[in-house]
Amino acid sequence: MVNVVSKSISMEFFKPKQPTKRMRVRDIGLSIGRFRTGDLNAITDVRGVKVGHVTLIQGSGELKPGMGPVRTGVTAIIPSKDDVYQNQIFGGGFILNGAGEFSGLTQVMEWGTIETPILLTNTFSVGTCSEAMVKSYVRKYPRIGIEDEVIIPLVGECDDSWLNDISGRHVKSQHVYEALEKASSGIVEEGCVGGGTGMITCDFAGGIGTSSRKLPQKMGGYTIGVLVMSNFGNIRDLRFGGIPIGELLEKRYQSLEKRQELYGSIISVVSTDAPLTPGQLSKLATRSALGIGRVGSYAANGSGEIIIAFSNANKLSRRSRNMVNTFQSLDDPRLDPLYEAVVDSTEEAILNALCMATDMTGINNHYVPAIPLDKVKFFISKYKNLFRKLELK
Repeated sequence: MVNVVSKSISMEFFKPKQPTKRMRVRDIGLSIGRFRTGDLNAITDVRGVKVGHVTLIQGSGELKPGMGPVRTGVTAIIPSKDDVYQNQIFGGGFILNGAGEFSGLTQVMEWGTIETPILLTNTFSVGTCSEAMVKSYVRKYPRIGIEDEVIIPLVGECDDSWLNDISGRHVKSQHVYEALEKASSGIVEEGCVGGGTGMITCDFAGGIGTSSRKLPQKMGGYTIGVLVMSNFGNIRDLRFGGIPIGELLEKRYQSLEKRQELYGSIISVVSTDAPLTPGQLSKLATRSALGIGRVGSYAANGSGEIIIAFSNANKLSRRSRNMVNTFQSLDDPRLDPLYEAVVDSTEEAILNALCMATDMTGINNHYVPAIPLDKVKFFISKYKNLFRKLELK
């Protein structure tokens, strides 16, 4: 722990003299994988998927529990153009390390279906978000819990307590309703927004990131989209496309106060329009974990790496009384391109979260810098030039 004087000097030293325009990782020269992205390079490239954020940034200085400072929010993901309560879709999941929570995921992995939107927030706001979702659905469908089955809302969390007054539980029901109302199919805001407002990735500001891949027609033409709420890791382990960016930057940031005991967590949401069964979606979710590892996670003891996956290609009507349901399913040998696409999309989504995040100062003046894009761009260029020289030999 550094003292107040050295901490103050460190903050001034590391903050850029002029604001640096934030841009996505492709805009600084790094492309991940061989498949092209969707039009927006976002989870919303999967038709029907919408994303909305509510960002809460209030106050500064010393922590006053219940009063702030506040650095948190909620992100809502609507997985289908149809109401998923009435027309459920297939889902699956994977838990790489379980020191975290994704309420409702147990039912998804048991039944293989999704019947609510997905919410992302901080650890202490899971209950609030779940309650708000229940209230919203009971208003819309008053027979829930009477004639119809109860719902278990899907809410994933990460711990933002190094920057946010987490015990103040500043996320309220109206914020959940607002995030759902704001959800749109367009460009997804990234970085320190929504549920990712107070998140940290490899000692830099992290948060929400997204990416997508569009498979060639000969591979089915399907779209894969990933959205992450990224809050894990140490600077020394950070990799950009295999480049040890963390090792190259670590010395510059060695005197900056960092969270020491909390390694952090990540939630990954995987979507596709490929007709996959619940078992196939769970296998797809496991591959997203490989993308998390590429960036530098080793799934530390105290972290939660939790992934949920869904396909909106098939619909199961709640009102159906059929004895047998008929749906499409991709042949297992055709899954390999989807596996490759989800690994690449997950890696790029995390890097986009890092690249789009901005400097964040939270409780007790805890300062988390944005990753310096000029330095990262320089290192990427140097590595590319080195590879070109090696290829010419």
